[in-house]
Order: sequence, then structure tokens, then C-alpha cells
Amino acid sequence: MSEDGVATAEWRRRVDLGLAMSEGLPIVVVASLCAFFALASDSFFTLRNLTALSSQASTLLMVCTGATFVILMGSIDLSVGAIVLLVGSVVVELMNALGLGIAALAVGTVLGMLLGLINGIIFAWGAIPSFVVTLGSLSVFSGLAQELLQGRAIEYRSVAFDNLAIGQFIPHLPNIAVVAIAMWAVMVFVCFNTRFGRYMYVIGGGEAVARTSGVPVSRYKVYAFMLSGAMAGLAGTLAVARVGAAGPTLGSELLLNSLAAIVVGGTSLSGGEGGMHRTLLGVLIITLLDNGLNLMGVGEYVQMVVKGAVVISAVLVSQDRTKLSIVK
Repeated sequence: MSEDGVATAEWRRRVDLGLAMSEGLPIVVVASLCAFFALASDSFFTLRNLTALSSQASTLLMVCTGATFVILMGSIDLSVGAIVLLVGSVVVELMNALGLGIAALAVGTVLGMLLGLINGIIFAWGAIPSFVVTLGSLSVFSGLAQELLQGRAIEYRSVAFDNLAIGQFIPHLPNIAVVAIAMWAVMVFVCFNTRFGRYMYVIGGGEAVARTSGVPVSRYKVYAFMLSGAMAGLAGTLAVARVGAAGPTLGSELLLNSLAAIVVGGTSLSGGEGGMHRTLLGVLIITLLDNGLNLMGVGEYVQMVVKGAVVISAVLVSQDRTKLSIVK
């Protein structure tokens, strides 16, 4: 074999090894965290804590199901936490004013989709980087929500809506967890079995190539942000149902946690690699960290340090170095 052939074979071997590590590593991390926290805390593997764990992971999983598509196409949505806050605040006000019950789910989802539409239009047709667009909309949406709340938590009055999230149609599994798992399963199907899902990979793999191939890139960019907004709106509505009110801190942790979960799960920030199936593992890792460190009595600030280190480590492991010039 020629020298070039040997070099090519070695390159392919390293690529295959890297892919195997990036796919298998999150599973190893989940298993390791479960084993570690089970030994560190007697409360970890109790039925009560596992029920709380599933409820805690649900909002994050729903937000990530939409945001994964945005990252998959090589962009980023920093406004998901602000959409959760704004949608939750508006939904509570509408429920108290109009007596909305379960219909609030549809209202919240549509409102989130409209907010995502705003992001998508400015990004796709305004030719502004997604980082800048969503950083600005994060401030706008958060400011609107805080103006609406005036620094106070607003409770809602609806028994039916209350049972929607914290009720247990399946024993020991909150309804909000059932909804989150169902939405994740739907999005896995969308990711691998629809034109929209395939186009997300194509755009993330190379936008110029996608345009040359006839993909309507701008339109599908808007679709991705609409989906991200819709899932954040649904998550915000159910988060309100879970905690019983909309307050100024609603969704405040979702920006870091959603990005961390998606990246740790194995979806590359440079786009075109990963997918919805991996996001579930990332959500489990972040939720296990939060839950386990809380049970161990670790302080909030130390937890922030740990999660930040996890995100940086995940990017170092999963980042495709050949795409560093297009990360945005």
C-alpha cells in the first residue's frame, strides 16, 4: 500500500474510533453517574426520588427536542429560557382572565411558535448570526415577561390544568414526563424519517452545498426556529402547571442546561452530526448531575462550576475540528 493509502486508512480508523467514542461515551457517563450517586446517597434510588427525577427532566427534555434541530443545522438558540418565561407568564394571565383549562397548552405552544418565527425571520432573511439574534431576543422576551410579572409570582386557578402536569395516569410517573417522552419519540421520528429532519443534517453539514443542491435553506431555518419556539412554549406551559405559578425565575436555568444536554448528548455545535436520539442521554446526564449533587448537599455555585466543566469537556470530545471556521 502506498504512503497516501496508509495515511488515508489511519485517518479513517481514527474517525471511526472518534464516532464510536462519541456515541458510546454518554451511555457510559449515565451508568457511571447512577452508580456514583447510588453509593453517595441512600435516597437516590428511592421511588420518590426517581419520580421527582422524571418530573425534573421533563421540562428540559421538551426544550431540548426543539433546540436540537437548531444546533443540528449549525446555529444556536439562546432564547429558549426566555420563551419559557414569557409564555408561562402570558398563559397564567390568560388562564386567570379567561378561565382557560387544558386549552392553555395549545395557546402556549402557538405563542412559542410565533416567538420562534420572529427569531427565524430575523436570522434567515435579515442575514444576522443566530447567536446575535437570539441573544437580543433573550433580552426582549425576558424584559416583556418581567414587565408582565412585576417581580412577583402569579398563581393560576385551574384544577384540571394542575392535574395535567402533576397527576399520574401511570403510577409513579408524572403526566408531564409522559408528555415529554412522547414528544421526544415524535421528534426522533421527524429527525430521521422526514424531509425536515434530513435537511437539518444537510444544512449543518454545509450550507453552501445545501443551497447548490436546491434545498430552500432560508425557509427551513425559519421552520427550525419555529419548532424550537413551539417546544419551548409547550415546556413553559407545562412548567407552570408543575410548579403552580409563573415567577421571575421560571426557565432561568434552561439556557445553560439545554445547551449542555444537547452537546453532552453528542450533537456537535458545528452542525450536521448527532441527533435527537442522543439528546435524551444528554438530558439524563444533566438531570442526574443536578439531582445527585442536590442530594449530596453540594452548593448551587459549585454545581454551576461542575456543569460548565462538563459542557467544555463535551465540546472538546465531540467537536469536529474541520468545521471550526464555521462555528457561530
